[in-house]
Amino acid sequence: MQDDPIPTVTFQNGAEVPALGQGTWAMGEDAGYAKAEIESLKVGIDLGMTLIDTAEMYGDGGAEEIVGQAIKGRRDEVFIVSKVYPWNASLKGTIEACENSLERLGTDRIDLYLLHWRGNYPLAETVEAFETLKATGKIGAWGVSNFDTDDMQELLRVPDGANVAGNQVLYNLSRRGIEFDLLPWCQSRNIPIMAYSPIEQGRILHNAELIRIAKAYQATPAQLALAFLLKRDGVIVIPKTSNAERVRENRDCVSLDITDEDWHALDAVFPPPASKRSLEML
Repeated sequence: MQDDPIPTVTFQNGAEVPALGQGTWAMGEDAGYAKAEIESLKVGIDLGMTLIDTAEMYGDGGAEEIVGQAIKGRRDEVFIVSKVYPWNASLKGTIEACENSLERLGTDRIDLYLLHWRGNYPLAETVEAFETLKATGKIGAWGVSNFDTDDMQELLRVPDGANVAGNQVLYNLSRRGIEFDLLPWCQSRNIPIMAYSPIEQGRILHNAELIRIAKAYQATPAQLALAFLLKRDGVIVIPKTSNAERVRENRDCVSLDITDEDWHALDAVFPPPASKRSLEML
């Protein structure tokens, strides 16, 4: 495949990032895999997949340490996304959690810091903490994860809530519920969506129609599933793999040029929503 450039998405603060990044869910859990995990992230950076998503939850901070090792000496090349647990999302707790993440990452700033999902602390308190971190330069911007449309509407009503920079949600061919309302709502407000589990942790890759269409383009089912998401405006895709060769395959998905006929064929197997669905989570 041709080495086509990766499409980009621009945040409200002007930061431009590749629409195809790298996830780290389940990294940092076993020291025996650390070398492969670090290498796969480095390969991804070399290929332009410079947005790396992580969280204090992943591997109890171990994934952030893996990211820290992968970006050592090249911090300015990457855009780091991390997340705070909802039970740490008080004014004081958010700031402390961020400082702990910074230490594990070995950096002085996180480019985008997210509330992992809604908890018991008022949104206004978490937003105040985010704004404090932004003012001190410890984060570049803040956002949320696993927020449905009503959550986003509520967020915009709190002081400084309109500064939300992104929303990371479960989105893939088999989980298209956000296309009914959340995705267009965010698109109309220039709030990028980050799609986690873009290949449904591998479960959709055995679908016969997905395999058939992928073969017609000499592509893998995973590449086709990623290309589906990259076709959406304002969507950032963060596949996770610890296999360097798989990283290269993921990168090649940007070169796929799928016909409308084949997209319609996928719609028949993975139909878009006809009505509102509750936001799904993994």
